[in-house]
Amino acid sequence: MSKSHCLIADSRDFLNWRTINDTIMGGASEAKCKVTSDGLSFVGNLIEENGGFVSCCSPLFSPPLDLSDFRGIQINIDGQGRTLKIAIGCEGNLQRFTQFFSAGIRWVAEIETKKLETTICEIPFEIFSPTIRAKPIGLPLSFKSSSITQIQLLHSRFGTDGGKNLGFKPGPFSILLHSISAYS
Repeated sequence: MSKSHCLIADSRDFLNWRTINDTIMGGASEAKCKVTSDGLSFVGNLIEENGGFVSCCSPLFSPPLDLSDFRGIQINIDGQGRTLKIAIGCEGNLQRFTQFFSAGIRWVAEIETKKLETTICEIPFEIFSPTIRAKPIGLPLSFKSSSITQIQLLHSRFGTDGGKNLGFKPGPFSILLHSISAYS
């Protein structure tokens, strides 16, 4: 990594990531994440009915990550041509809103991946939008890059606008998340 990048996670840091699938809402998708020498392997079978999402997420960062000196995050991923989402949890003035919603507020952005090669995608913090359970919320909130508490990778039938994800592909999948870093 160059001076303008700060590594957040790679194969050494993915050990405690866990899977959250649509089975928590009555869906039938199955996915697992495991650490490999190349990064975080995320494999399974995505079923659209009664849910339509699979995800893996970091443990809670304690203390929260302070990325206020950076413009956004860079994802290096083999995503099979799927449109994925990155969701970020933050502390701060969102706490008073988050306590009223069991799913919590997540800041979400989409990643369109290449079919046969590694996608390197820079996502500016300014394009992350607040959502609750895949639905955008219209509250006047500001993203807090100084208090990032969790990062999640999702493949969902819903896009960031709450409508259909045009890059959604049900069925078997194999995604490899090589690394996540912050860039300036």
